[in-house]
Amino acid sequence: MTTIRVDDEADERLAPYARLTEHQLKNRLDESRGMLVCESRIAIEVALAEGVEPLSLLTDEGHIDAQRDLIARLAPDVPVYVLPRERLQRLIGFRLERGPLCAMRRPRTPPVEEVLEGARSVAVLEGLVDVSNVGAVFRSAAALDVDAVLVAPTCADPYVRRAVRVSMGTVFQVPWARVEKDAWPRATMALLRERGFTCCAMALEEGALALDDPSLAALDRVALLFGCEGTGLTRPVIEACDRTVVIPMSHGVDSLNVAASSAVAFWELCHKRARRAGA
Repeated sequence: MTTIRVDDEADERLAPYARLTEHQLKNRLDESRGMLVCESRIAIEVALAEGVEPLSLLTDEGHIDAQRDLIARLAPDVPVYVLPRERLQRLIGFRLERGPLCAMRRPRTPPVEEVLEGARSVAVLEGLVDVSNVGAVFRSAAALDVDAVLVAPTCADPYVRRAVRVSMGTVFQVPWARVEKDAWPRATMALLRERGFTCCAMALEEGALALDDPSLAALDRVALLFGCEGTGLTRPVIEACDRTVVIPMSHGVDSLNVAASSAVAFWELCHKRARRAGA
């Protein structure tokens, strides 16, 4: 373990934690050099378990002893930067309550075809701009037996720091791929059908099937599509799908937040099926 006390929050070695934008961390010019920042001990532990490469760890001096076992899991050449609490707070802009931060090598993003291999249930995200919602969808996907996630070109990056934290690291567990712009949506829908998936748009459409309709539970492979927080799925995507699906509501409520609706849909069409298959 290489512990380095840093007294100046302007130290260039701390740039990934505060001064580099998400685009700079991603490093579009050279994906092999891309980074991400993992926040919270739980997310860091999941990332390490999934083989994500740590580049450095940042913690405040008051938490260093509580992190000894986590630090012991790092390679000896991975630096651990330690700041006084007030300097760390100024550096990252908020009071850190959930453990350390870890700069990590951004994992390779596989092609769509690869993540679909062997999958029976897929979530497809279009236009989600709130990274907290993206992280929440991934957490539900991991918990409720979704095999893979496809991210449309208009969707926020699942490896953004807040998405990673909200997901509790599950963005490293659930296989996911970003769809190329020229493949969205028709080529993607065609590929899903070629792989045996029925594409179901979660949308408030006349004639939509209720989520608990028996015909949906009988599907062999299902792709559930979720749209933007404000306007939902775009018309071309809805028209390219095989079916539209709604969650029956009470008290005049027409819809749920996309994170909540995805959890309900995953429970009904993915988790229940996985439980039946394991029975």
